[in-house]
Amino acid sequence: MTASGLDGDELRAMVRDVLRDVLPSSAGPAGPPQSGPVYTVRDGVEAVQTVSVRSDQELAAFVSRLLHMFENPKHRDDLRAGRLRFRLAASGRAGSARPVHRIEKGAVTEAAVKDAARAGARLVLGPRAVLTPLARDRARVAGVEIEKER
Repeated sequence: MTASGLDGDELRAMVRDVLRDVLPSSAGPAGPPQSGPVYTVRDGVEAVQTVSVRSDQELAAFVSRLLHMFENPKHRDDLRAGRLRFRLAASGRAGSARPVHRIEKGAVTEAAVKDAARAGARLVLGPRAVLTPLARDRARVAGVEIEKER
């Protein structure tokens, strides 16, 4: 029994149901991740969050996040209505075989993120590079990995 009153099997079943409802049918849990933006404004989707579930710890963190979101009526309604959706993170890890776009200094804009998404690359930012808020949002939606060097 967990703190929320559900046992592990009930919680897993609830997560499966939520994932089945919010993930597109073409990319079920065993399917490959999408490579670009999945939804448009016309779809009525307000936000798409990238989810990584490669380990038990990541699954537990995602379940905790979902439970926390369900406590807020607006988030609960957004999830149920499909305005908030999830997509699976790319299977590659940092340092993976994915191409790298390296930016040493300056502002990293939405255009740079779009270029990286088109190339299927991840961004590596040098210590003097600054990521704009719009670029950060675009990367989140497009599933572009960003690594900031210190």
